[in-house]
Amino acid sequence: QVQLVESGGGLVQAGGSLRLSCAASGQIFSNYYMGWFRQAPGKEREFVARFIWNDYDTYYAASVSGRFTISRDNAKNIVYLQMNSLKAEDTAVYYCAAGPNGRYNFWGQGTQVTVSS
Repeated sequence: QVQLVESGGGLVQAGGSLRLSCAASGQIFSNYYMGWFRQAPGKEREFVARFIWNDYDTYYAASVSGRFTISRDNAKNIVYLQMNSLKAEDTAVYYCAAGPNGRYNFWGQGTQVTVSS
């Protein structure tokens, strides 16, 4: 089992930055994908970014590429999402997720990000 706890959400003006954190505990295997997803009001949950635990291969949604960066602190088992140049359309609940080979079996509770225009 893996437990994921997100933090760092909040209210920010357009053009600003936020850094989300996801504290991971439990058994994380080398083939696990660690990802960030988001869900805006009235919309389906969508992929934002991810990396593979053992080789740190990163991948981003086109809508955030160049503005968001996913990273990790190995010692603390924390996954970060640095979000820069935020736009109103980035407003959503952001979720951290993990699972083997892209099957995201484990999810956090989410953290709200609101970008005011």
